[in-house]
Formats: sequence, structure tokens, C-alpha cells
Amino acid sequence: MPNRSPIGIFDSGLGGLTVFKEIRKILPGEDLIYFGDTARVPYGNKSKETIIKYSKEISGFLIRKGVKIIVIACNTSSSLAMDDLRREVKIPVFGVIEPGAKKAAAVSGGRTIAVIGTQATIKSTAYSRAILQEFKNRGLAFGKVIEKSCPLLVPIVEEGLGLGTGNGFGRDIAKRIVSYYLDPVKQENPYCLVLGCTHYPIIKDLIEGVVGKGMEIIDSGVEAALFIKNFLEKENMLKEGEVSGINQFFVSDDPGRFVELGGKFLNMNIENIGIISDFT
Repeated sequence: MPNRSPIGIFDSGLGGLTVFKEIRKILPGEDLIYFGDTARVPYGNKSKETIIKYSKEISGFLIRKGVKIIVIACNTSSSLAMDDLRREVKIPVFGVIEPGAKKAAAVSGGRTIAVIGTQATIKSTAYSRAILQEFKNRGLAFGKVIEKSCPLLVPIVEEGLGLGTGNGFGRDIAKRIVSYYLDPVKQENPYCLVLGCTHYPIIKDLIEGVVGKGMEIIDSGVEAALFIKNFLEKENMLKEGEVSGINQFFVSDDPGRFVELGGKFLNMNIENIGIISDFT
């Protein structure tokens, strides 16, 4: 029967708002609870054990809030903590890697794919393994997968340096760092580029400016939102009614900054926000 419980979404900080935005767009009636771990961002330079610990703590918090599914809107947590959460959590848990890998394999037709992400995500090889499995599932010759870690891109987004338009000092720094990471990737001439971190779509215009509009860019958050909608429809878990869903936000530190930067990205006022620093 229809399920009126909220959808829980979490990320290390602002990046998961790209997934939140896509879910809100295609599921306007669902209630959404978003948690951004702003006290401990970034996750990409932390150990697997630490990321699993953080992911379990946040999932426990969301479950206590009564969510019906958990969306790991963080590629680092998706790559390192997904299996542990699915073993321990009694509700469905979704990540962003599998949907992004499926889309990349589908559009590339076996041609070269580039993936950019945090150090932890790239080190895990989760994307290359998922993409190569999709090539196999589709009966395609194994294409080449290029993976590149871009550790400074998450701090750029969290500091708001790449937001907006124009050529201010902060935005110029962001452009230079994006070019530093992506110029070598572009030389490999990949057919498409997977944004293997949910922070990266926030600076998608800077990334397109480096790789050019001829290279298809895969946003794993968009693909994850579509996957989740299909799941909820199939399982008859969508919320009934036409009333717009409620948004709730929680962070582990500095809600003011999250409200400011997150509001700019979502183009909305973030009003219903709380701070959670103790997960017990």
C-alpha cells in the first residue's frame, strides 16, 4: 500500500543537494529529509572504516526519523559503506554509483569512459568495476575506463568558490583547479565523463568549460533519482495525494553557511533546518 513516510537522503555536505534537487523535481509530493555532515566534510580523504562509521551513524538517525528508504547521495559512502548498510539496515538503501555506471555504459557503447571523483571513490575502483560489469551485461566489448581523483573539488564547492557566474577571484581559482584535473583527462579523448561525486554537478558549467560541450557528462544523481522513482512506483511505496512534499534539513555543523550556499544552489529558502552533533 502507499507509504507516506519520508525519503531519507544523506551526504558529507552540500553535494547531496544535487540528488535532493532531482528527487524533489520528479517526486514533488514526497516528504524529504536531508542530512549534510558539514562537521566532517570532506569524506574523500578519510579511511574506509571512518566512512562506514559515519554512514552508519547518519543512517541510524534517519531511521529514527521514520524514513522509508535511505539514499546515499555521496559517491564515497556509496562505494565504501553500501554493503555494510544493506546488511544492517532493514529498509531499502540506494546509492549513486550503479545508476551512473548503467547510464555511462549505455551511452558510450563500449567506448572510453572517464570518471572523476574523490580519492576514496577512485581508490575503491567501484565505478570501473560497475561500468565493466555493465559492458558485460550488454554484450559489449570492454571499453577503457579512465579514473581520476580530484580532491580539491569538494572543498571548492563547500567554500562556494565555483558558484554563480562571472570571473570573480574565487571563481577564477575554481576554473584553474578544474582545468588542472581535467586537462589530462581530456587528452585521453573519452566519449563521456561521469561526475563520480555529487558535489561536482554544482560546478558543472566549469567542468563543461574545460572538456567542451561535445563530451557527454553523466550526472549520477539524476540517474539515481530516476532509479528511486521507478522503485517506489513498482513497490507501491509512493505517497498519495497532490499536496507538495515537506522538506527537512539537518546538518552536523554551521547551519547558517549551509542555508546560504544550499539556498543559492536550490534557488529556494532553506527554513526547516536542525543541527545534530550527537548520533546516540
